[in-house]
Amino acid sequence: MKKAVVLLSGGLDSAVTLYMVKSQGYEVHALSFDYGQRHSRELKAAKSLAQEAGVVSHQVVSLRLDQWGGSSLTDSTMQVEDGNVNREDIPVTYVPARNMVFLSVAASFAEAVKAQDIFIGVSQVDYSGYVDCREEFIEAMENAVNKGTVMGAEQNIPIRIHAPFIHKTKSEEIQMGKELGVPFELTWSCYRGGTKPCGTCDSCLLRAKAFEDAGVVDKALV
Repeated sequence: MKKAVVLLSGGLDSAVTLYMVKSQGYEVHALSFDYGQRHSRELKAAKSLAQEAGVVSHQVVSLRLDQWGGSSLTDSTMQVEDGNVNREDIPVTYVPARNMVFLSVAASFAEAVKAQDIFIGVSQVDYSGYVDCREEFIEAMENAVNKGTVMGAEQNIPIRIHAPFIHKTKSEEIQMGKELGVPFELTWSCYRGGTKPCGTCDSCLLRAKAFEDAGVVDKALV
């Protein structure tokens, strides 16, 4: 059976990615990160999703990106600002080079378990403007991974980085997730954490708009 490493944050994008990859017959190895983020709700969601999906393994890697901060998600002195779905600037929730770090770790894990495929649920259509969610970045990372691994550089077994939603909106993801039976009620998107989503941060606003556009009820709010 072919193997895949899936980056699983516990949010919408990664949940749909997980279920899509599983539906394609992969042996799924989920990879989550405790990177010093503001709250642990997404990690709890990731664990629930991994268990519900029945993955072969779920690794939670500790990376203390909060040691230097630079983002309202990793620096307690910064506030998570209210969202603006029409913003054109990069919000303070951008974590410096986060996906670069995550994909580097994913490449190491993939090579260790002999997986040729890495999946990440980023999109450059319906997102917060993060530079590490763009197609040119994904392509550059794949090239770097295959220059820096024995599989890619010496054994001619390329490791592919898939971003299946790079040109899709969140509403399109939700429609796909509904068909795949994704338990959206287990996912978490809010940047602020807490017992209930705040409803006003960028991530909450993007999620609400996506479910509305998809014509699907967000069971996490029911």
